[in-house]
Amino acid sequence: MKGILFAAFIALFINQGYAQKNSKKVLFVIVDGIPADVIDTVATPNLDKISAIGGFTVASMGGEVGGYSETPTISAVGYNSLITGVWANKHNVWGNGIEAPNYNYWTIFRMLKEADPTKKSAIFSTWLDNRTKLVGANLVQTGNYNFDYFFDGMELDTLNFPHDEDRMYIHHIDEAVSKEAARYIQDEGPDLSWMYLEYSDDMGHTFGNSPQMIEGVKKADVQIGRVWDAIQYRQKKYKEDWLIVITTDHGRTEDGFGHGGHSERERATWIVTNSKNTNIHFRQTPTMVDILPSIVHHMDLRIPKKIAMELDGTPFIGTVDATNLKAELKNGEISLTWKPLSKEQKGRVWIATTNSFKTGGLDNYWLVADVLLEKGGMTIPLNNIESDIYKVVLETPSGYLNYWVI
Repeated sequence: MKGILFAAFIALFINQGYAQKNSKKVLFVIVDGIPADVIDTVATPNLDKISAIGGFTVASMGGEVGGYSETPTISAVGYNSLITGVWANKHNVWGNGIEAPNYNYWTIFRMLKEADPTKKSAIFSTWLDNRTKLVGANLVQTGNYNFDYFFDGMELDTLNFPHDEDRMYIHHIDEAVSKEAARYIQDEGPDLSWMYLEYSDDMGHTFGNSPQMIEGVKKADVQIGRVWDAIQYRQKKYKEDWLIVITTDHGRTEDGFGHGGHSERERATWIVTNSKNTNIHFRQTPTMVDILPSIVHHMDLRIPKKIAMELDGTPFIGTVDATNLKAELKNGEISLTWKPLSKEQKGRVWIATTNSFKTGGLDNYWLVADVLLEKGGMTIPLNNIESDIYKVVLETPSGYLNYWVI
């Protein structure tokens, strides 16, 4: 009998330890179309509470201007850049029509489910296409991925949300979305959730830089406060380790009406997080694609190497050894530069001359050099190897950086 009781005690102890070890959870929020210069001037008490714990930083959307990764500052394009961790040249979403996403670049939700099928995911969205087209729920191309819970599609419900010219029905949907997100997070505590709010972008398109835009930001802050309260409840009652990341998908033109181009204001976004583990990269204007690897780090998520080597972002949470990898072809050599962020760390440089990953295949990388990261650069002779593309990867102790030479 004592043996049975002892075994039961040990099992309980192990299960509790496992639960504590695996209690890392994430909610990311996209609040549409709020430029960095607006969010920094409007009273947002709930965002302030969150950033006081973690931090606030100005960020960027749109890839490298004039480079192969240049990405339109358009809503769906921004959402997909966040959830895949790559720019439009890879995920292939170039506009809100979402015509032909390349699902070979997995979303963070599929990464989670493939790594651990027991993990739960949820989406709360004022736009149905986020689930059905961007994430590709229930599609063969996404491995038939589906959310464990979803709350969306209300923009199609003209009975309960009659469409009016001033777009207040979108605000009412945002209200319903945020209230349900708060309820479900508090009651169920899903491992990974996405909340999307639209009304602030509508105010920009309709009124430009205006009191209506300011009011839209204030309304969004109230809605964020609801889910933050739910997270705090989970943290206190269940001792869960929650990461919340709030961002916007793009800035706006100078008059506030439009976006899509690469002016400084259209590219300028922002990130708010409660993480106390932000690194130096967080203070160096991180980008939209940095959010996914930061989530991966927080959740201790193991993703396949072939996928990790394609990610365009650098985590702004935890240890990071280098960032800002660039490569240029000159006189039969590839010249590499990067920004070292650690000392006495070594890295490795890999090169592939194919892009089979794009179509679901594997690229054959070969190791070309071992490097001391502090040097910040090197030159690699190609020895007459000619290709239409060179995919260069810098492997560091904390992860991978990649850059294409086309």
